[in-house]
This record gives sequence, structure tokens and C-alpha cells, in this order.
Amino acid sequence: MALFHLHKRNRTDEELMAQVKGGSSSAFDELYRRYARKLNGFFFCQLGGDPEQAADAVQDVMLHLYEARSRYKTGENVATWIFTMAYNLCKNQYRHLAHEQNYLAQLDAEPVTESQVEVQIDRQRLEEALGEVLASLSPPLRMLFSLRYEEDLTVPQIAKIQELPEGTVKSRLHKTMNIIRNKLKEYENK
Repeated sequence: MALFHLHKRNRTDEELMAQVKGGSSSAFDELYRRYARKLNGFFFCQLGGDPEQAADAVQDVMLHLYEARSRYKTGENVATWIFTMAYNLCKNQYRHLAHEQNYLAQLDAEPVTESQVEVQIDRQRLEEALGEVLASLSPPLRMLFSLRYEEDLTVPQIAKIQELPEGTVKSRLHKTMNIIRNKLKEYENK
């Protein structure tokens, strides 16, 4: 039995998904093992820090993956496919909470302030400050940051997930990073 599990762990995500498409529950279990923790962290950050809501969202995405297995196109990047489902679930949640209606207004109206305070700060304080800045971003910008810098997805993958042109993703990432830089300006070493 242990040898069987090692065999599954040596498979690529795409090979496992092809097996899931064919009805393999052990391949599904391995994909679940690989993605549940990543998805949980993603949802925890994107859905307001509620661990129960994050866990429910992971279950929803994995259930959807299993139900949609016949629509998986062989060779398609599994991470992109899964995070597209995760993104869509968050997008629906934002819509439900009326956050997305203000997206463009927030993007353009995000205040950019320069702090005159010069502060030396240790790494832990800087990480706390970054966490606060990320929490203050609009949910769509926070998600964009998370997909790129926490989940390490490429611009083309994010563009596919969000159904946006790559140029739009790049410009929104640039805007997001400028907001973060400006809000953390007081922590720059002088």
C-alpha cells in the first residue's frame, strides 16, 4: 500500500488529473493532499481570515474539481485550472458581499501618501506592516498580489485565471506594488 502512494507522489499534477478524469480516487486524494493546504492559505487571506470559511471554500473547490473532471483538457496546467476555480469562487463571494462593485473606484482612488517619518524596523515588524497593508487593499488587489507573489503564478497564468489581457494584469500588479511601496515608505532604510 505504501509503495502505491509513493508511486502517486512521483506523478505530475497533470498525470494525476488524467487519472482522476478516468475515475481514480487515489489520484484525486493525492491532488487533494498537494493543493488543500495552498488553497486553505489562499482562501484564508482572500476571504477575511475566517478559518471555517477558508476550509469550506477548499472543500467547494475540490468538490468542483471532481465534478468537473470530465471537462479537464489533458495537458492543461492543473495549478492554473484549480486556482481559476478558486479565483471564481472568491469573485462570486466578493460579488455577494458587494466588494467588487467598487473595484475600479478603489483602484483609482487608493490614497498614496508619503511618510516623513524615518524608522528603523526589524524584519518581524516589517512583515507585520506588510500584512496590515495587504489587509487594507481591496479584495481584487489582494487576490492579484496573492496569486503572483504568494502562489507564484505567472502573469499569463493570472491573466487566464482572471480572464484579463496580460497587459491589464501587469498594470494592476504595478499599481498594487506602488501602493504597497508608498504605504511602507516609512520603513525604508535611510
